[in-house]
Amino acid sequence: MRWTPGGVSSDVEDRRGSGGGFGRTPQIGCGGAVVLLVLSLIFGKNFFTLVDGSGGGSQNTRAQTETVAESPEERREVEFVSFVLDDAQATWEQQLPRYRHAKLVLFRDSIDSACGYAEAATGPFYCPADEKVYIDLSFYDELHQRFGAPGDFAEAYVIAHEIGHHVQNLQGITSEHGKGDSVAVELQADCYAGIWAHSTQQRNVLESGDAEEGIDAAAAVGDDRLQRAAGRRVNPDSFTHGSSAQRVQWFQRGFESGRIEDCDTFR
Repeated sequence: MRWTPGGVSSDVEDRRGSGGGFGRTPQIGCGGAVVLLVLSLIFGKNFFTLVDGSGGGSQNTRAQTETVAESPEERREVEFVSFVLDDAQATWEQQLPRYRHAKLVLFRDSIDSACGYAEAATGPFYCPADEKVYIDLSFYDELHQRFGAPGDFAEAYVIAHEIGHHVQNLQGITSEHGKGDSVAVELQADCYAGIWAHSTQQRNVLESGDAEEGIDAAAAVGDDRLQRAAGRRVNPDSFTHGSSAQRVQWFQRGFESGRIEDCDTFR
């Protein structure tokens, strides 16, 4: 892709040094306070330190205020993600008159989101409750090495897919279909990623081979391919995102047309 490194988007929240959210102080009710008081009197030990943050919480607090240590390569990755995020959201501002920006949260290892606790192994995800995309940049190593989908546009596809979920949320599609047909929801997000790719092609942002990288990335994370890689029998009834062929098909449809109306995966 043609892009120039140049800082971090204002829509990026960098929580790579936050310690995964374990520094939160648990809340207790009156009944819990009575139990802790009784235990403290019986054992002669202040059991309130278990919940007031003074016992073990300071280490996590320090972790949240530390400056993020990153290699030059990781810094470039952050700036690339920022570029893709801003470019994708600028595209959707043109497509949807009332488009509202999503935030993108960078984290390491684990994170607390409005949708619950998640680990890096979960992979990138969008949380409609707080309208944020979450990603541990180590996923890109998995994408390149484990899934065999290298290239900067393969990485960009991941961000564009998650922003596609944000678009669905703004359209009311997530609340209407989110729990009923996850495959159709995911395939539509692939199609929306294709719409952004169409825009980049129109603006001469794509370089030779970029579109193929996006197609390879879509195919790499098909449910059938993932099931085979895990040594399991392919079971379409258990699909959550669609087969490799389906994901490629819908990404290409968005890429070729650039129109929202061509991304109706629910019909």
